[in-house]
Amino acid sequence: MQTYSLLFYPKKAKNNSEMSTIYLRITIFGKRTEISTGQQVKTSQWSIKSGRVTGNTHKAQQLNSLLESSRAKLFECYNTLLNEGREITCENLRNKYLGIEERKVTLIEVFKDHNLKMKELIGKEFSRGTWERYETSLRHTQAFMKWKFKISDIDVRHINPGFVADYEFYLRTVRDCSNNSAVKYIKNFQKIINICLDNEWMSKNPFTNYKSKIIKVDVRFLTDLELERLRNKKFISERLRIVRDIFVFCCYTGLAYIDIKNLTNYKIIRGIDGGLWIKIKRTKTKVEASIPILAEAQAILERYEGYPKCINENTVLPVLSNQKMNEYLKEIGDLCEIDFDITFHTARHTFATTITLNNGVPLETVSKMLGHTNIRMTQHYAKIQDKKIGTDMSLLKNILCKNKKAR
Repeated sequence: MQTYSLLFYPKKAKNNSEMSTIYLRITIFGKRTEISTGQQVKTSQWSIKSGRVTGNTHKAQQLNSLLESSRAKLFECYNTLLNEGREITCENLRNKYLGIEERKVTLIEVFKDHNLKMKELIGKEFSRGTWERYETSLRHTQAFMKWKFKISDIDVRHINPGFVADYEFYLRTVRDCSNNSAVKYIKNFQKIINICLDNEWMSKNPFTNYKSKIIKVDVRFLTDLELERLRNKKFISERLRIVRDIFVFCCYTGLAYIDIKNLTNYKIIRGIDGGLWIKIKRTKTKVEASIPILAEAQAILERYEGYPKCINENTVLPVLSNQKMNEYLKEIGDLCEIDFDITFHTARHTFATTITLNNGVPLETVSKMLGHTNIRMTQHYAKIQDKKIGTDMSLLKNILCKNKKAR
């Protein structure tokens, strides 16, 4: 149980030192606040030791009675806060005593305000994809509260470590999120909590003892044979042909979804080698990327010259929504007998490994084409295949064999 101390003391009037105003001082864990009782007393009639007015006059008894009433009222306010399970601070005890209603800040209110501000900053400080992820996180948070508490919102002061633990459990079980997805949604939620803490809308951080870890997953990409099979597959459906072509284009350029969706003709220039190059600033990292267009990619560009959707939207390829692209790519992967679910980002992985690194393109060059901010990011994407290992070891075997004969 929290303890507090209460002290009545006189404060001399500025223009009359013979008279003092009686103040009430509340101290809780070293922090204090003061409230004027509005009552005045002769400075000489105040007992510092007892904290009361001296004398037996009717006025003295009346003042002391009023002070005791104030003490009792304050104790009643203290117990009310305690019974409500609220943290007792000088500020909220003072507000309760004075009848001041505290502003109630709710989680969804803060979350929506954050997302609205983020939306206004799309293209300046945030990408549309980042905003969309926070919108998804908001929906998960709302669904969790309805599932767990049958409520649509909650006072931020009522969010505790148990709330965070239950939310993570919900994401992993009811939503069936992978470890990394669950951790990312919790991190988004934690940003909203930090906003509340920074604004002093809540005093305790429910994440103080929370620990989570992103688990590194193997990057999946298409091998030479898988890519060839996908390129040569005959599709009856036009939608699958279009999605396959766009995906293959990105396998030979390394462009992410948002960058291919925004790719226009003016971003394709004649390079220093006389060939066509893609010159863009990556949406995610704001880093410039320079990519020579290989023959396989150029053939796809030519295939869609004059395509109605491209003309109407001023793009080089008729890119669908990311959700639709991934949905159709799963279907394409099944038809091409690829043993894992390919997504649009698989094309970027394939460019970094199968197309470039495994064909001897230096890591630094690949990093520049991918628009990475540092080499470590490229190393995450670039996984060396057995083919490259076999080629390198064959060279080593030949060197060792020649050395042996020389001896």
